[in-house]
This record gives sequence, C-alpha cells and structure tokens, in this order.
Amino acid sequence: MGKDPSALSLTHSAPAAHRIPRHPVSGVGPWAEAARRLGANRVALAAAAALALIAGATFLAPAIAPRDPIAIDPDATLRPPSMDSPFGTDHLGRDVLSRVLHGGRPSLQVGIVSVGISLGCGLALGLVAGFSGGWRDMAIMRAMDVLLACPAVLLALAIIVVLGSGMRNVMIAVGLAHVPHYTRVVRSSVLGTSTAPYVDAARVLGCRDARLMLGHVLPNALTPVIVVATLGVPTAIVAGAGFSFLGLGAEPPGPEWGAMVSSGREYLRDAWWISTAPGMMILLSVLAINLLGDGLREALDPVSQ
Repeated sequence: MGKDPSALSLTHSAPAAHRIPRHPVSGVGPWAEAARRLGANRVALAAAAALALIAGATFLAPAIAPRDPIAIDPDATLRPPSMDSPFGTDHLGRDVLSRVLHGGRPSLQVGIVSVGISLGCGLALGLVAGFSGGWRDMAIMRAMDVLLACPAVLLALAIIVVLGSGMRNVMIAVGLAHVPHYTRVVRSSVLGTSTAPYVDAARVLGCRDARLMLGHVLPNALTPVIVVATLGVPTAIVAGAGFSFLGLGAEPPGPEWGAMVSSGREYLRDAWWISTAPGMMILLSVLAINLLGDGLREALDPVSQ
C-alpha cells in the first residue's frame, strides 16, 4: 500500500523548515554572522574591553586594592589625590580607590541579578501569554498593565518598603519592578515566532506544546530579548545606586558606588574626589554597557541581515 504523497512531503519538509537559514552571502548561520558583525564594530569592542576591565578590577579588588576599604585613619582625612592615594581619601581617612574597587561588586551585581530576575519572570510569563493566547494571555497582560501604570522606580520603592532595606532586597525590588517590560517584549516576539511555518509543521507532526515553546518558539524569539536585557543592565545599576544614595541599599561601612556618592556630597567644595570617583565609575560602566547593547542590537537586527 503506497504512502500518502502529502504526508511524505510534510515529513521531509518539516526538518528543512526548522533549520536556521544561512546568510545568503557569507553562507554561515545567523549567530555566526551576528558575531562577525559585532566583531567588526570597533565601538562595541572598545565598550566590551572597558567593561571587562571594570568588571575584572572589581572582581580582583581584594588582591589589587592598596588598602582595606573600611579601615579608618584619622590622620589622613580629606587628602587630595596623590601618588600614595590616586583617588584621595574621604572624611574618615579611608582610601577612595580601595573603596571604589570594592564598591563595584555590589553595584554591578545589582545590574546582573536584577536583570536575571526580570528576564526569568518575563520569559515565563511572556512565553505562556504569547503562545497560549486566550484567557491566559488576557489575565497575564492585564496584570502587567496594572503594574505598568505605576512607574518602575515607585514600584521598586514600594517593594523595598515591604521587604526592608539592603542590597539583596534592592536587587529583588528592581528586578520585579521591570518584569512587565520584559513580559511584553517576550510576548511580542513569541507572537511573531509562533505563527512561523516550522512551528505549524512541528505541531502537525505531533510535538507537544511544551516542546514547541521551549524547543522551537523560544530559541527563535530570543534575539530582541537579548538586546533588551543587555540595555536593561545599566538601568538596574543606576536604580541600585540611586537607592543606595537614599540609604536604602548598601549599609555602612561597606562600600558601594551610590552610597559613596551620597557620603561625599557634603564635601563637594573641599573634597570633590570623594563623590567624583564613584560617580565616574557609574558613568563609565553604564556608558560601556549601553554602547555594547547598541552593538548587539545592530549585529542581531534581522532587517539589516
């Protein structure tokens, strides 16, 4: 008994439809082509190098910091930058360079952990909403609309009031406050991917919904999510530094860039370096990540490919 030609055609065409198309000119896959584009972007590479330098310095702070970041020296208060103390000392005689190096850890950690929380929750909610549709989509998106009605900073502040101050609670608050934004981005990307021919072919072949979502839809919907997550890290860093500036984040005497800016604001006229050094580190970190995110967006833009 012969096989149905239409079924045979579908069986052979489904795997081909699921293959990621190669670039028409270079003949390589889209991720390799994106890496090539990113490697050709000198601004993005310079930003990545600067970011790696900042992250490496903060990670190696215990080994390269010249002094103990919390050691008080009453005889060395408010000393300007010099060969002995390149970033000067603060009002308690603590070495500002050592505090900047150690303070980068919690500041950068806020950006990474907060985005991880936002991205994890946003991926789960956006994937279910975009793929399932119906009442699930309606319930999830209306809940996100309610949260979006409140500014992210105020929502994070309300969460901190409930959870209490501290860097861990700041990470949770900043992460949860940005979940609606990631949910909408993921849902939009999933809606465009779930109607692709290879998804329909996999569904006809009997793939379960979980496999369709995780194995077919999600990997092909990650491009805009990666860009948004990269650009979300500097926002989280600034938010974490802002809450520490207000006294809701890092607790003294532990160093943190936002808290250091706050502690030096009373000495701006006579000891500008106390706030300037950590403020410049926030500026450079945010600028480097933003430039790297712009490079990723250009490299992963499917329109330009």
